[in-house]
Amino acid sequence: MTNPDLPAWPPSRRGYRRSEVTALVGTGEPVWERVADEVLRWRVKTESGFAVGSPGPVSKGERVIVTAHCLGVTVVEPVEVVAVVREPDRVGFAYRTLPGHPVSGEEAFIVHRHGDQVHLTVRSLTRAASQQPWRALFPILQVAQRIVRQRYLRALR
Repeated sequence: MTNPDLPAWPPSRRGYRRSEVTALVGTGEPVWERVADEVLRWRVKTESGFAVGSPGPVSKGERVIVTAHCLGVTVVEPVEVVAVVREPDRVGFAYRTLPGHPVSGEEAFIVHRHGDQVHLTVRSLTRAASQQPWRALFPILQVAQRIVRQRYLRALR
């Protein structure tokens, strides 16, 4: 759904809130090598305040528990890696949420370079989870998602 392998993101499924944000991470080959490695080791998540049950290299089909702590509450976010991209100028992965996650959807973290510039793009498709209390809390979760996306964009600098 988030197509991390594609430079241009085609139209998405209806019923999901769509977001795509990009930021410059840095310039040069050393930055590219570092960031390309880090994105495939969950560093976007861990440097944004999340704990990841398996911080090793991502692999397609892997199921991982991501944990967030907010205002004394622990939020467990089960996910499954659905795509991994390793190309000369594009590296990243996407995961889908599993039952028990506060939202339903998919998120991708893509590091790509154009010339000397290295960018991080975050794509997400979300909708309310089917279970309570998350379904009722979806409007608040959307605000939290916007804040977390900004953390993601700063995570690998």
